[in-house]
Amino acid sequence: MRSARPAPALPPRFQEQVWRRIELPARAEPATAWLERLAQLILQPRLAAAAVAGLVLAGALLGAQSGTGFTREAAQGRYLAAVAPSILH
Repeated sequence: MRSARPAPALPPRFQEQVWRRIELPARAEPATAWLERLAQLILQPRLAAAAVAGLVLAGALLGAQSGTGFTREAAQGRYLAAVAPSILH
């Protein structure tokens, strides 16, 4: 079997080049590397739970703020309708 599939010869100093590449420090990372590092950090279970809790809290606060503004506008409309109903018609 092995004689039917001969292995090609490796280039000169192949092992030396492999080890040199392994030992070299990592090159400068591309611009998107920070996003990958952030994703790895957030995807850890304890940090993922904290991130989800933070997003739920932020959503609740933004929803409460939006609801307060809507309620205020509705109350102003009802007050205006009670004080001067002829203006609205």
